[in-house]
Amino acid sequence: MSNDEQKVLWGGRLEERPGAEAFAFQASIGVDRRLAPEDIRGSRAHVAMLGRRGIIPAESAVRLDAELARIGEELAAGTLAVEEAAEDIHSFIEGVLTQRLGDMGRMVHAGRSRNDQVAVDLRLYLKRVVPELRGELDETLRVLLDRGEEHAGSVMPGYTHLQRAQPVTLGYHLTAWAAALDRDRRRFADALDRLDECPLGAGALAGSTLPLDREDTARALGFRGPALNGMDAVADRDFALELSAACAITMTHLSRFCEDLVIWASEEFGFLKLSDAWSTGSSIMPQKKNPDFAELIRGKAGRATGNLVCLFTLLKGLPYAYDKDLQEDKESLFDSLDTVRACLRMFRGMMADAAFDTERMEAACIGGFLEATDAAEYLVRKGLPFRKAHEAAAQVVRDCIAAGQRRIAERSLPELRERSALFAEDLYAALDPAACVAARNLPGGSAPEEVRRQIRLLRNR
Repeated sequence: MSNDEQKVLWGGRLEERPGAEAFAFQASIGVDRRLAPEDIRGSRAHVAMLGRRGIIPAESAVRLDAELARIGEELAAGTLAVEEAAEDIHSFIEGVLTQRLGDMGRMVHAGRSRNDQVAVDLRLYLKRVVPELRGELDETLRVLLDRGEEHAGSVMPGYTHLQRAQPVTLGYHLTAWAAALDRDRRRFADALDRLDECPLGAGALAGSTLPLDREDTARALGFRGPALNGMDAVADRDFALELSAACAITMTHLSRFCEDLVIWASEEFGFLKLSDAWSTGSSIMPQKKNPDFAELIRGKAGRATGNLVCLFTLLKGLPYAYDKDLQEDKESLFDSLDTVRACLRMFRGMMADAAFDTERMEAACIGGFLEATDAAEYLVRKGLPFRKAHEAAAQVVRDCIAAGQRRIAERSLPELRERSALFAEDLYAALDPAACVAARNLPGGSAPEEVRRQIRLLRNR
């Protein structure tokens, strides 16, 4: 472009343009260039409406639309490169349009401000990208549910406070992860629903004196309708906050899952062997096989949390209309969306290839008295009040520890009856880890058939 065509859109009021370093500081082309398809789509809808309303000649609207379509095709094909010297993607595209069509190109901005333009671009981008991200969540859920179904009956310890608590199954544990990701996908859907309003026509903040048809452009762009209030339309970044929060929560879930994987992959636990494709070695210790991918996902959760805090901090002190500060909304949001997408892909591949040592998991249920709650509930079923049943079971555990025994079933029946006369021979079968799991067949429980029911429900969603 010539120097004249590189003029900024706001340059008419000012005699001097900022110096090169200052101009680069306030430019956003490095971040918002990914909005090019949405900027062109929004401009085409706007131009078509301008033509239908007679605000610009109909033949001009047709030529503008055709040229905008051509620019979009060239950008997609790589035959037109975004110029790094441009201020932002909006200025660049309008500059190319003006270079090719002259004054006709300058008609494109009638009744529009960059304030409502960038707001509609960002919303359109999110309406395209967030469903793709939900697709990544769906694929990850399917992998977890497949592995969960495979191991619905694989007994393992369940933990609270990272201490052995009660027997569960690996399938139950993986289904718990899936339930969390299911909430995540619904959070993204909720955020999409609330951002489905079109800001075009809000102008800088107060609308326009031109006879714009906001319903027309909203409909053409696939929005539910136009935003209610023009000032709110350009000031609002709630949708960015909601999506950033959804990303942070999803990453927090992935981080917690990966913490489990890192622990399970340790020699001390030995529940899991990650494939070599999802591990790295050590530069000094030849024997090492490190769960680096799981650790990186865990670490990247901090980025998403930081990005959310960044957005909250950005917005909290702004006067309620458009402020240049809002230019900073996209970099952190885009980073969070990119991070979640990448981490879901890595996590999904890692889980698909993971090999679980189910024998070692089941063996870990012996020791730690995971069956103590079942012993107490056994007494409750015999009619003992729970607090007395809890005390009797705790005393049995103390007796076992004093005798060097690792599980309640190692006590003889006469020894058990010293703590409660209600103990009987059928207690021993009830305290087997698999029996403990199978007995928990209430909705939400860990019984294999109940786990399979939970998996069916999640698949249906």
